[in-house]
Amino acid sequence: MTATAQDAPAPYRWRMLAVLCGAVVLSFSTWFSANAVAPELIRAWSLSEAQAAWLTNGVQIGFVIGALAASFFNLPDLVRMNRLMAGSGLLAALSNAAMLLEPGPAGSIFFRVLTGFALAGVYPPALKLVSTWFISGRGLALAGVIGAITAGSSLPHLFRGMSSLVDWRHVLLLSSMAALASSLVFLLWTREGPYPFGKAVFDPRQIGRVLKDRDLLLVNGGYLGHMWELYAMWAWLLAYLTAALDTDGTGLSAQASLLTFIAVAAGVFGCFAGGILSDRFGRTATTAGMMIVSGTCALLIGFVFDGPFWLLALVVITWGVSIIGDSAQFSAAVTELADRSYIGTALSLQMGMGFALTILMIWALPHLASLFGGWRWTFAVLAIGPAFGAASMLLLRTRPEARRLAGGKR
Repeated sequence: MTATAQDAPAPYRWRMLAVLCGAVVLSFSTWFSANAVAPELIRAWSLSEAQAAWLTNGVQIGFVIGALAASFFNLPDLVRMNRLMAGSGLLAALSNAAMLLEPGPAGSIFFRVLTGFALAGVYPPALKLVSTWFISGRGLALAGVIGAITAGSSLPHLFRGMSSLVDWRHVLLLSSMAALASSLVFLLWTREGPYPFGKAVFDPRQIGRVLKDRDLLLVNGGYLGHMWELYAMWAWLLAYLTAALDTDGTGLSAQASLLTFIAVAAGVFGCFAGGILSDRFGRTATTAGMMIVSGTCALLIGFVFDGPFWLLALVVITWGVSIIGDSAQFSAAVTELADRSYIGTALSLQMGMGFALTILMIWALPHLASLFGGWRWTFAVLAIGPAFGAASMLLLRTRPEARRLAGGKR
């Protein structure tokens, strides 16, 4: 380690983390921008709920393509990370703003795919860049980035929930302006730190080795259970709350938008709690515990559909905290359990499988809502994922290899 690295002032790395997280929040305001105004788009463009689902699924598809492509070509090592994120933030702003041209369902889905592709140039590089500033405290720093992604994903619901009079075009415009601002912040005020992070590339030839690693299979079982639930809940919570709280029959509810914002944004606290608990009690205990809580909320939410409001809000916010609190720990577990020769492939495969599963679940939920005659009991299906995921992590906990997790705390 160089003298420069040893002399890096601790306060400066925390300032860099704060700046980076602020920019990530702004850029990720484009992720659910269309979802936040889906009721208006359904009416304005005569969309079915299944078509509206693809406005969210397009982002997921674009993200999978972008993340795997960036990892395969190792873009974060070929392009300075702050420049890569700045360019990606700009592309996200432009593709999100293109929705204002009202390009129709097919054109809108294309621009949502492009938005997801762009955000793949922000998410993994942000995690890698923050790692160049932290050795001690890296787990908490990574949790901060995941928390920033969570907060950014909730922002459009805040824009929409500020007033029932806010036009859907203003929500898209505000999120595009936020992403444009993030591009400038990434370019001008972020840079790599003094602790270079080793290359983590995707090598398809290593997939077989990853899939044969039983420990990684269990970690990925936990991650897939987590992803089965996460983005489907984030994508359709507004639809559920609108159905529960829409008292005037308009299909619009500022109250539903605000509660959706609070629930998703509350996940920021879950991210930090997950990082702290994981370091103290272990990765398998924390992830299993979080999934048990979130799965229970998925089962309970149908029972509080009719209120009282405070109980509905309590379940929804608890779900918002627990559903994301374990997210960063699955990636951390891969870095601790995988052979260093295929860590990059293992991380990319985990992310690719997880986000591919979210595409299926986001598509399936409105169809299930139609089958069930409404949204009330639809979310109970999401409890399957965390039940499977918690079982996978608890099984991993019984294996001797689990002692390599979290400094021996499993």
